[in-house]
Amino acid sequence: MDIVAACRAFVSVSDRGSFTVGAAAAGMQQSVASRRIAALEAHLGEALFDRSTRRPQLTPFGRGVLGAARQVTAAAGELEAQARRSRASVLRIAVPEGCAPTAVGAFIAASRGSGVAVETMSGDPEARADAFGSGAVQAAVLSVPREEARWRVRLGVASAHADPGPFFFGSIRPRRSDADAPTRLLYEAEDDIPAIRDPLTALRDAHALLPHQLGKAGSLSSTIADVLAGDLLLSTEARAAELGLSWSLLAELDLERGYGLASDEPDLIGRLGSRAERALARALGQGRP
Repeated sequence: MDIVAACRAFVSVSDRGSFTVGAAAAGMQQSVASRRIAALEAHLGEALFDRSTRRPQLTPFGRGVLGAARQVTAAAGELEAQARRSRASVLRIAVPEGCAPTAVGAFIAASRGSGVAVETMSGDPEARADAFGSGAVQAAVLSVPREEARWRVRLGVASAHADPGPFFFGSIRPRRSDADAPTRLLYEAEDDIPAIRDPLTALRDAHALLPHQLGKAGSLSSTIADVLAGDLLLSTEARAAELGLSWSLLAELDLERGYGLASDEPDLIGRLGSRAERALARALGQGRP
């Protein structure tokens, strides 16, 4: 039962002495108001109105709980008003968890320069979509197909050893000397989507690599340890630079992350301003580090 809606119907009908007028004042149909009040009576265990007269009269029990019902409706109204004020004052945006804090900070600062207070939350693609869908954030940078993307960021391979040439999958085909621990190509949660994972899997199989040579990375610290020990990491050039790793292009694939901005506000980018958009693009990995 929606106890707030039921209390609103109860208070409105009580104040106006009529189910018809009270329901209209509360913005609901009379039948809806009647059902909600009946549900509240069933929930509380006593009748709120004496319906034997032409105009509904409060029962002694109804008079006793009316004040508490007013408090419920007033508190709910204040909560809704505060939520509206909060949404208007701070714009919450979900961004990829791999964005460098300094780059995200530059985006927030640029947004403030346009008069928009921004707060960010980080998460993987699924978490960002869930946060936007649930209303936890008012906007979210979502992973989208590259042809639909507002921002596209090229992917390559990060390693602990400088290699100026492009990366070929065949270069990590297992040899007898490293059969027990062949080099792996790891990808972060940001790239654990079909548009990126599937082409990598097909190329792994085409080069007869072992299944576990392509896999999802663990925590950031353990991933860095793996790369320092000889594994490779699928990443943007900016991410590799942030982690102090070398970066090479993929020779056999043209992979890009595609990003779009989901928002209930049609022209949010316009309100944030061009400086903020450029800063967000850099935070996502566009441009040379």
